[in-house]
Amino acid sequence: MNLQTAALKANDSKIWNFILNFSLLRKVPFNKPHRFWVNYISPQKVVVRLPYKRSNMNHLKGIHACAMVTTSEYASGLLLLLRLNPKKYRLIMESLEAKYHYQGKTNSITEFEINDEEFERRVLNPLQKADLVYLTCIVKTFDNKRNLLSTVTVNWQIKKWDKVKTAV
Repeated sequence: MNLQTAALKANDSKIWNFILNFSLLRKVPFNKPHRFWVNYISPQKVVVRLPYKRSNMNHLKGIHACAMVTTSEYASGLLLLLRLNPKKYRLIMESLEAKYHYQGKTNSITEFEINDEEFERRVLNPLQKADLVYLTCIVKTFDNKRNLLSTVTVNWQIKKWDKVKTAV
């Protein structure tokens, strides 16, 4: 299954949404226990549900900080993979920083968006002149009342595969 094909069909079809999410749970086994679910995906925006369940809770019965960071990496990375050809570019998280604003006690959603103009200016145009680009993504997580739970800054390194040095 092609990510781009499934993602474009996922918003209009419950079956394709299930196929997309089921496939992502298998392709990214680290995230399987958390049961992150892509609610919405387009080339400009991704919305991922972060369930309020035991494996995502901290000792205070709130959404765990690491779960919010992980969904932030997941949402931003997924959008970048949707927009970039994974056969042409390698995507690696370079660093991240998180700020926590409110304790989540309900299902939450993590959102990341980047419009076409910004993506072209910050990624596509620089990649025409350079072998790699760093992209800073600001990703937000909200509870079901739209209280801002966290703001995570995920820094991605995007590099042309033909410029990646491989170990011998």
